[in-house]
Amino acid sequence: MPRLPRISSREAIRALERLGFEQSRQTGSHVVMKKQTEKGEVGCVVPLHRELKLGTLSGILKQAQITPDEFIECL
Repeated sequence: MPRLPRISSREAIRALERLGFEQSRQTGSHVVMKKQTEKGEVGCVVPLHRELKLGTLSGILKQAQITPDEFIECL
């Protein structure tokens, strides 16, 4: 598993959009992103921070059901 980079939430949102996610809504400092798949709807929550901690980014990828390799390719 490759190391996840230190990125901002805006960069993470852009990469998720390239993977087919759309911004569903925003509540305060959290953006909810969703994507329709064959198995149903997949969603994740991205907090708006200048720099996301690696554990937070890892949690976002688990919610979105994306591998770190797929995510890094879209950065």
